Amino acid sequence: MKKVLTFLSLFVLLTVQFACSSSDTPDTPVTPPVVTDDFIRAADISFLPQIESAGTILYNNSKAEDMLTTLKNSGCNTIRIRLWKNPADGHSGLTEVKALAARVKQAGMKVWLTVHYSDTWADPGNQTTPAEWASLSFIDLKTAVANYTSTIITEINPDIIQIGNEINSGLLWPQGHLINQEAQCIDLLKTASATIRSKAPKIKIMIHYAGVNTSDTDWFFTKVKSVDYDYIGLSYYPVWHGKDLTVVKSTIDALGSKFSKKVIIAETAYPFTLGYNDWTDNIVGLDSQLVSGYPATPEGQKSYMLAIKNLLKTSQSGIGFSYWGGEWISFKGNQAKNGSTFENQALYDFSNKALPVFGVFNLN
Repeated sequence: MKKVLTFLSLFVLLTVQFACSSSDTPDTPVTPPVVTDDFIRAADISFLPQIESAGTILYNNSKAEDMLTTLKNSGCNTIRIRLWKNPADGHSGLTEVKALAARVKQAGMKVWLTVHYSDTWADPGNQTTPAEWASLSFIDLKTAVANYTSTIITEINPDIIQIGNEINSGLLWPQGHLINQEAQCIDLLKTASATIRSKAPKIKIMIHYAGVNTSDTDWFFTKVKSVDYDYIGLSYYPVWHGKDLTVVKSTIDALGSKFSKKVIIAETAYPFTLGYNDWTDNIVGLDSQLVSGYPATPEGQKSYMLAIKNLLKTSQSGIGFSYWGGEWISFKGNQAKNGSTFENQALYDFSNKALPVFGVFNLN
């Protein structure tokens, strides 16, 4: 019995010492898990410098706030900016874009440049060669593209470069027309891509098509499959590209699978009202232009964007989205006849107050 008590006493003593020793030892710090943030949640805010220069004030929670701050705090991680070669009024030119890109980087977001390779809007119906390059031979045009692309990298060094904007039928017309000059179009794209790869191999390269029709997108990306690039960019506006979100999802899946690329909805938007705030006709103004189940209300706008975000996240190939025109409010005044055609699809209401749709930029 005495031996048993001795063993028991020893056991109790060791247990107490261990407990005291453990309590005296500081807890080992636990490293929090790293949260990956590779899903692109972007906004194109190319009009912002022009809007700010007009003295416009934007608000969030009734307080004046820089749009970049509102976007960053909402979870936006990338800002898309268009770049024109020699714009007539300087807006969207290299100087303005460089300054805006610097602000974006300072705010802690990535820069996505949409290089139009034009002095003005480039889209499926317009791909006008910059006036400075209009009389160049094709060989000299390729050199100009290479030099200009190199300058962009040196001056801005973005995270993503989009080679052309909505180049459904090529770029730099007529020499780079995809239908009439297919080989030259591909050659121009390869020239831009090779310049980026050699000068800044970490920059992601995007090729951008307007529309989500499966057969059309398959045709286009088959044409450009020999070009070295990373991301497929698609524009999707229900008013022009159909109102069936299942088609958007199936096209993303099909493109990603066939071409082994990540797919981004590079442009999309939705109205929070069918009303207007200036005398410029809006692009969307009728109930018939809306997607069923998503009314033109602040919550309807947000719900539409959440649906776009969700279909991208549930696709094996979807890697993000960019909201287009979110800054394009009626900054020229309510009586303007040359105001915004997008005021009712902006991220701000007609009092310049941030709308609920900002919530779509969060990580989850």
